Amino acid sequence: MSAIETVVSQLVPIMADNIATGELVSRDVLKETDKASYADMLFYGQRYLASGAKNPTFPLNDPARQTAKILVTGRNFGCGSSWEHAAWALRDYGFQVVIAKSFSDIFYMNAIKNGILPVTLTDEQCDWLAALPVTAEVTVDLPSQTVQAQDRVFQFEILDQRKQRLTQGLTDIDITDGFADDIAAFERKMK
Repeated sequence: MSAIETVVSQLVPIMADNIATGELVSRDVLKETDKASYADMLFYGQRYLASGAKNPTFPLNDPARQTAKILVTGRNFGCGSSWEHAAWALRDYGFQVVIAKSFSDIFYMNAIKNGILPVTLTDEQCDWLAALPVTAEVTVDLPSQTVQAQDRVFQFEILDQRKQRLTQGLTDIDITDGFADDIAAFERKMK
């Protein structure tokens, strides 16, 4: 997993509340076992028209935002079923940070476990960020726990162990491997 420290990028605003994992990734995608990338599946039902053509009004299809690494959104982001595929699709699309008014607890943890920084800011802060011009750069600095754009700086909270996981790019396996000596000592003791 790639480490995250500072992300400087434009952002994509999708300011709906209660965006469920089923909107982030269709149920049909859950059956896929050989996908190398879930990027094309992200927001599939909204990104594409029934004809299969891109929906020109959906923010991810805005040519000026194609390289954005930061998504800003509303309340209760990632609610619904605990589909890790939703985090995979965001990551595969290129998002490294999701800024929201609030998150579903399960999605919040799935994001961290998959190398995406979930940042909770106030309603007013999220709305201000969403209204920035398309060319505005936003800087998310995980070590200092700040989001900065133009002349404003917002602080966010994250537990130290989660911050460490992201800044060091640690997976669950990496963390378990960090206890290898303790595990070996326990196994010797149990013999």
